[in-house]
Amino acid sequence: MIRASMFYLPSVGTRAEVERGMAGASNELYQRMLSDLRDQTQLGDQLGYESVAFTEHHFHIEGFELSNNPVLLDAFVGLQTKRIKVGQLGIVLPASNPIRVAEDIAMLDHMTGGRAVAGFARGYQRRWVDVMGQQNYGVHGVKPGEHDEVDRVNREAFEESFKIIKLAWTKETFSYQGKYWKIPPEQTPWTLEATRQWGKGVENGIVREIGVVPKPLQKPYPALFQPFASSERTIRWCARENVTPVLPQMREDLQRQLFDIMVEESAAAGHPLKFGEQMGLLRDVIIADSDAEARRLWNDSGAFIGASWFAPFGFAEVLKDPKTGEAPDTDSLFKRGLALVGTVDTVSRQLEALIKHAPNPHIFAWMYVSAVPNATMMRSIELFATKVMPRFA
Repeated sequence: MIRASMFYLPSVGTRAEVERGMAGASNELYQRMLSDLRDQTQLGDQLGYESVAFTEHHFHIEGFELSNNPVLLDAFVGLQTKRIKVGQLGIVLPASNPIRVAEDIAMLDHMTGGRAVAGFARGYQRRWVDVMGQQNYGVHGVKPGEHDEVDRVNREAFEESFKIIKLAWTKETFSYQGKYWKIPPEQTPWTLEATRQWGKGVENGIVREIGVVPKPLQKPYPALFQPFASSERTIRWCARENVTPVLPQMREDLQRQLFDIMVEESAAAGHPLKFGEQMGLLRDVIIADSDAEARRLWNDSGAFIGASWFAPFGFAEVLKDPKTGEAPDTDSLFKRGLALVGTVDTVSRQLEALIKHAPNPHIFAWMYVSAVPNATMMRSIELFATKVMPRFA
């Protein structure tokens, strides 16, 4: 069974508005984006999309990825919808306080009646990760495919924060002594009588453990995701921790290898999975009345944003043939289901090609809010849910 979720950067402005410069500084464009986002997620809620998720990025004056607080965006759409789950792809842990992350997601879970999902990322954009991560960790952003000392420290900080979040969610009170965090710090005084009578965690006037509240409404905690995984080490970590990795577009042999690793490592961890189970795939999804129209829309959204913003960070490397170094051309992308762009029939054929290599995928459909006119994007969202997905039920 194919599952479908909605994924947003989200960006502000059309291609023409972005190309004028400093689109991210426009309050008018941001307000329009929020309005479109509300319309689209309410429609997705009605149509049965499983979840909606947002990235975390900062300082994007260019107009791409204005998503500096995905939990606030979750609350914005969650309080205006009834059924759809709301989450993050994902909160960048090496640039965050893990206790605040645990608190925020638990609050979100309560506010939405148990509809939160939790996604955590490592961070690859140095302009903001270096700034936001300096105080707690002194870490830097890591480009996809880099495996050096910067990568090691980033991953170390990520995994320590993840451990703390799980403790915060599952333990009434806890302590943690790691490389980056001492919880609580030594000799923190606390002599309140109220804590002695009605609380926990204090001995002889010194804080020994802390309790993070509220706990998530879902038990033991919301479903966990990690975007956008493309390395063996990350997949093995996801399998051990029962986290769903979301894979970006990549060549089929690498994708198959990562799927196999997920099966192997999950079995070793004691919760075996079938091939393709608990794996997410990110895909552009744009459906129109003709292939030409869909491609035109994609050229000014997915293709434009991909070439301008993501290719420089190295995301296209996992698409390239390892022998020739060549990346697939646009026709090949569509034919192989690496992008779902066209009419209902064309996208159905692309999805058929995709599931030959990835059975029963969880598709995270990249919704190009602002870059595609709202009414056009709304129709694409509806056609994918009502005309394409039923063919694979």
